[in-house]
Amino acid sequence: MFFGKIIAIDDVLVREEVLNTPFACDLKKCKGACCTLDSEFGAPVTEEEIEQINQILPIVKEYITEEHKNEIEQNGFFEKKYDELLLISVNNKACVFVYYEGDIAKCSIEKAYFDGKVKFRKPISCHLFPIRVAKFGGDILRYEKFGECNPALENGKKLNITIAEFCKDSLIRLYGEKWYSQLKEKSGR
Repeated sequence: MFFGKIIAIDDVLVREEVLNTPFACDLKKCKGACCTLDSEFGAPVTEEEIEQINQILPIVKEYITEEHKNEIEQNGFFEKKYDELLLISVNNKACVFVYYEGDIAKCSIEKAYFDGKVKFRKPISCHLFPIRVAKFGGDILRYEKFGECNPALENGKKLNITIAEFCKDSLIRLYGEKWYSQLKEKSGR
């Protein structure tokens, strides 16, 4: 069902830009900028995710730098700002869970997941990026624009992939296969 520039699926509203904007990360060009954006605010996390990260923390810490390990030892890995739980951003720059492959910033939680050491992939807010979820009687999905992601816009055009398609796995993780199928049907792609 369309409401202007919004599609409703169950109790989730999806802004049309999520369905129409070309997007596919190009790590060789952006260098993992989403994990190192200049900001005093880290990625949003839930209480459940904090519990899951606490359980796997010793494994995940194997991948990060000493500076980030020290940050976790001194301040933990999350904080509460304006009633929102957020991962800590070291020096208002890199996520506390960043590690580097060459000059590309990557997620140590996801690395441990792909290495088969943990079952938790990463916080859903990170997995959904560049989609952000706002709450307003239900979820509202919108595209969070960053200049650092311009290479992803170009790559999405080249590959003919939209944000919704790029974020398929994370959307299915959050809402399920049936919901994602309805999204695809309503998007006409």
